[in-house]
Amino acid sequence: MASERPPVVMVFGGLDPSGGAGLQADIETLASLGCYAAPVVTAITAQDTQGLKQFASVETDLVIAQARAVLEDMPVAAFKTGMLASSITVSAIASILTDYPDVPLVVDPVLATGAGQALADEPLEDALRALLLPRAMLATPNSIEARRLAPGADTLDACAHAILTLGCEYVLVTGEHEPTAAVENRLYGDRRLLQTYPWERLPGQYHGSGCTLAAACAATLAHRFDAVSAVAEAQDFAWHALKHAHRLGMGQLLPDRFYWARGDEE
Repeated sequence: MASERPPVVMVFGGLDPSGGAGLQADIETLASLGCYAAPVVTAITAQDTQGLKQFASVETDLVIAQARAVLEDMPVAAFKTGMLASSITVSAIASILTDYPDVPLVVDPVLATGAGQALADEPLEDALRALLLPRAMLATPNSIEARRLAPGADTLDACAHAILTLGCEYVLVTGEHEPTAAVENRLYGDRRLLQTYPWERLPGQYHGSGCTLAAACAATLAHRFDAVSAVAEAQDFAWHALKHAHRLGMGQLLPDRFYWARGDEE
C-alpha cells in the first residue's frame, strides 16, 4: 500500500490519554497502513484501560476550524468519524462534508466505550441517523450499536437493512458481542447481505478494537480499494492487531497496530 504521497485521511474523534482508542487508534492504524492521519479533536476524555472517567466536548466552532484548516491545505482522500460527543458536533461535521460529496466517509457510530459506558444520548443518535449515515459509504456498528440505531428492527439483519435504508451505502455489523463460537462480521449493501466473515474469537477484552477496524476501512478506501475488498483487508489487519495485543494496563488489552514491524507477522 506504500506510495510516495500517502493518502490523507481526516478523522474526527475523541482524545484518549491511554492511547488505546479514539484518535490515537486512528493515527496508529492509518500510519501502519500507509496513510497520513489528519486528526480533528471532537472531545477530550479521561480514561484508561478499565473505563471512562470523564469527558468534555470541544466547542463546535473549534471543531470546524480544525477541519477547515486542513481541508484548505491538503487533499483528503477519506473521512472517518468516531466519538462525536454531541448532536451539535454531528451537525457541524455534516455541514463540512457536504462540500466533499465524492470523498468516502466511514462512520463508526461510537455510542459507548468498550467497557459499556455511554458516550451518546438520544439526540446524538437521531443526528447520526439524519445527518451522517445518509452520507456514509460505510458504517461499522457492532451488534449493540446496530440495535440502538435501528430500535424497531427485530433481528440484526433487519437492523442492517434499516441503516441501509437511511442512505448508507454499506453496513458492516461486527459480531464480537454475540454469543457465537466464532466472531461473525456481516457486510450488507445493495439491499442484501453481501458477505459473512468468520473470525477466530480471541480471548480477552480489547480497548480500541472498533476504532482500529473503522480506521483500517478508511485507510483501504483511501488507497482506492473497492468497498468489499477494503472491508476484507481492514478486518484482516484489525484481527492481527488484536491477536498481538499488549496488556499494558490493569483492564482491557491494547491492540498492537504495528505488529508487523516487531517481527510478529505470520
